[in-house]
Amino acid sequence: MTDLLLLAVNLTRRCNLRCAHCYLDAGVRISGASDELDSEEVCHLLDQVADAGHQPMVVLTGGEPLVRRDIETIIAHGTARGMPMVVGTNGLLLTPERVASLKHAGLLGAGISVDSLVPERHDAFRGRSGAWQRTMDGIEACRRGDLDFQIHFSVTESNAGELDAMVDFARAAGARVLNIFFLVCTGRGETMTDISASRYEAVLNAIVDAQQRVPEIIVRARCAPHFKRIAYQRDPESTLNRISGQAGDGCIAATHYCRITPSGDVTACPYIPGAEGNVRAQPFDRIWEQGPGLQRLRTARLGGTCGRCEYQRLCGGCRARALASGDDLMGADPLCLHQPAGDAVIVPFRAAAPGTLRWSEGASQRLTHVPRMLRGLVRRRAEAYVSEQGEGVVTAEHLSRLAARRFGRQRPGRGPRR
Repeated sequence: MTDLLLLAVNLTRRCNLRCAHCYLDAGVRISGASDELDSEEVCHLLDQVADAGHQPMVVLTGGEPLVRRDIETIIAHGTARGMPMVVGTNGLLLTPERVASLKHAGLLGAGISVDSLVPERHDAFRGRSGAWQRTMDGIEACRRGDLDFQIHFSVTESNAGELDAMVDFARAAGARVLNIFFLVCTGRGETMTDISASRYEAVLNAIVDAQQRVPEIIVRARCAPHFKRIAYQRDPESTLNRISGQAGDGCIAATHYCRITPSGDVTACPYIPGAEGNVRAQPFDRIWEQGPGLQRLRTARLGGTCGRCEYQRLCGGCRARALASGDDLMGADPLCLHQPAGDAVIVPFRAAAPGTLRWSEGASQRLTHVPRMLRGLVRRRAEAYVSEQGEGVVTAEHLSRLAARRFGRQRPGRGPRR
């Protein structure tokens, strides 16, 4: 069974904004579309996922998912089936009352998009005057309502210089995570100029620096598998940087993640067109296991520069970006500046063979408290760390040291209340 760890469900095309970079067609953004999955169908989908033995984190997104009046019903159903439920939102509808309602339904957290700390720039990017202030109000409602949240920052040429300020803002606001997204030119984003390869490289290096500077929160790149190459180049001695990008800090499309469109199509990611099947016509797990495009991505035979690169098993490039550039799905990622030197392919770190490393009872117990989606990555990071130390037993103390290295002494994302 291919382990599904993250499932994105686009609940609707409706939205109260008109963002320049959105990959969804804005033609039905006001009234939605007649073919969107209703609440019974979405709950049935979640049942299929759970019955197949998966317990992924489910991201409810859109469009703007909070325009769905039945979202609390969907959240409660997924929670009852043992799946962590989160939303990706622009934040405009996160009033104190709505935050309380979402929490009561079982929502674990929200990812809130902030594209600039300059209100006018954010509003222009989002296509609506006053959007920035309402998003700030939504963040405050989450903070006061004790609902965990992340900040989502989409990098463009015009706002890339705000990265350090955004890191400081996310920390001060109390976010658990700052996700830095890199646009793939599809949908309405096709009309935008993506960042240059040199800017892309610079921002990825800045993300490594930011995580070292601000350990209290997680700062990570999204839709940017080159982050693995950058991290390895910065510290090739670290076994942690040899963990495959498909296991974290890279692209998990088709290996641990897929997306459901508002009408029920299953795709590898939002930026790769072409449905693998539709949940109205086929069982979800059959699509997930047998979809030809998904299988091709799982057994990728890369071409072009990516196929000659020593980092191909750590990074692998963005397949959607290669496709959007006019190349084959397995072609070269056009945003990568690295030129392969003919060196041997770097072999990703693999967990120690059974019997080589032991887990203490305390460490094993602690691992059960980690969200299922993250357990594999935490296990690999812990075993890599213990191997680096030349030790043979993973202990709770090792996990504490890794957490302190990652988050400092504070609980992640929990700054002082204002």
